[in-house]
Amino acid sequence: MAHTDIKPLDIDGHKYGGPWLGSHISMKQVTEDVYAPITNKPSRIWLLLLALSMAAVALLGYILSIQLTKGIGILGLNHPVAWGVYITNFVFWVGIGHAGTLISAVLFLLRQKWRNSINRTAEAMTIFAVMCAGLFPLIHTGRIWVDYWLIPYPNDRLLWVNFRSPLLWDVFAVTTYFTISLLFWYQGLLPDFATLRDRVKNKIGRFFYRTLSFGWKGEAHHWDHYERSYLQFAWLATPLVLSVHSIVSFDFAVSQLPGWHATIFPPYFVAGAIFSGMAMVVTLLVILRRVMKLEEYITIRHMEMMNKVILFTSCLVGYSYFMEFFVAWYSDEPFEQFVFLNRLIGPYAWSVWIMLVCNVVIPQLFWFRKIRTSIPAMFAVSICVNIGMWFERFNIIVTSLHRDFLPANWDYYIPTFSDWAVTIGSFGLFFALFLLFIKFFPVISMSEIKMILTNPLGRKGGKNG
Repeated sequence: MAHTDIKPLDIDGHKYGGPWLGSHISMKQVTEDVYAPITNKPSRIWLLLLALSMAAVALLGYILSIQLTKGIGILGLNHPVAWGVYITNFVFWVGIGHAGTLISAVLFLLRQKWRNSINRTAEAMTIFAVMCAGLFPLIHTGRIWVDYWLIPYPNDRLLWVNFRSPLLWDVFAVTTYFTISLLFWYQGLLPDFATLRDRVKNKIGRFFYRTLSFGWKGEAHHWDHYERSYLQFAWLATPLVLSVHSIVSFDFAVSQLPGWHATIFPPYFVAGAIFSGMAMVVTLLVILRRVMKLEEYITIRHMEMMNKVILFTSCLVGYSYFMEFFVAWYSDEPFEQFVFLNRLIGPYAWSVWIMLVCNVVIPQLFWFRKIRTSIPAMFAVSICVNIGMWFERFNIIVTSLHRDFLPANWDYYIPTFSDWAVTIGSFGLFFALFLLFIKFFPVISMSEIKMILTNPLGRKGGKNG
C-alpha cells in the first residue's frame, strides 16, 4: 500500500490514526518552509507586535527604576495583604511554563507523534515563562541588591538558611526546572542549527549558527549520543511536571491560614498549571501559524488535540474548586467556612466569578467539535482561560489575606498603576522573547518532523506509488 493511501479513520466526523502531515510534504520542503521565516524580511505584523512588546518592556524598566529609588511602597500592598500582584504573577508564570515540559518530555515518552509540530514552540514558551516568573520574587524583596541572599550557601556569614521553608524549596525547584528545560530545548535544536549553518549565506549568520551547533555533522555516533541523551533528559524532566508546581503550592499549603492550608493544593496546582500552559500554547500557535505561514505543519488536528487537553484539565480544575468549597463546609471549621463564603459574596466576589466563568464554564464549549476546531473560537477560549487562571492565583492569595483572624486587621487591597504596569511589562518581556525566537530560531523541529513524513523524498504518488 502506498504511504499516501494511509488515511485517518473517520468515525462520525472524528479522525483517528493516520499521518499528521500531508503526503505532499517532503524533507526538502520542510527545510525550506522552516528556513524561510528566518531569512525573509520580517512581516509588518511581526514588527508591530515586537514594537508593542518592547514598549511594555520599557514600561517595566521604568517602573522598576522608580521602585529602586522609592521602594515597594509604590505598590498597593498593605497590612494584612503583603503578597499581591507580584506573587500572583510569579505563580501564574510558573504555571504557564508547565505545558512545555508536558509536551516535550511526557508526550515524547508516550510516543505521541502529534507533539512533533509543536514541541519546539512549547519548550521555548517554558523557558521564557520561567524567566518571567523568576523576576518577581527578586523584585518583590524590594532590595534587589541583596537578592543573592536567596541562594543557599554555607553559613560562613552567619546567615542561617531555613531549609524547612517551602520558599527555599522554590529556589531549588524553579532553578532545576529551568536548567533541565533549557538543556532539553537546546539539545533538540542542535541538528536544526547545523542545517541553518549549512544554508545561511551571510558571514554573521553562519558564525552564529556554527557556534550554536557545536560542530554537529549528523554522523552516526552524533545521532546515537543525541537519541540517548534526549531520552535521559525526558526521564529527568517528567517528574518536574509534577514537582515544581507542587512545591509552589506548598508556599501556601504548609501555612496555617484558612484558604491556604489545604491538602488538595499540590494536584490542584499541577492540573491548573497544565490547564493554563496549554491555553497559552494555543494562544501562541494561533498567532505563529498565521504569521509564519505554517498552517500545513501546525494543523487544525494538532490544535484540536490541545483543546481536548484543555477541556480535560478544565474539568479537573472545576472539580478542585468544588472540593475546596465542599471541604470547607464539611469541616465545620468556622474560619475556613468564612473564607470561602467571603470569596463568593465578599468584596472580591467579582474576581472569583470571573475565575469560575473563564476556567470552568467557557472551556466546556470544547465539547462541541465545531468550536474546538475553529481558530477564532479556540483563540477566544484560550485568552479567557489565561485571564481566568491569572485571577485564580489572585483569588487564592488576596482573598485569603485581606480578612484574617482579627477584624481589626481587615483591609481592601487595590493594585496600583505600578502593579499593573509591571504585570503588563512581564507579558511584554514574554512576547518580546518569543517573537525574537520565532524570527531567528527554527520554530519547528525539522529533524523530528522529517521522521514522521509519509513521503519524505517527495515522489509522485508516494514512496511506493
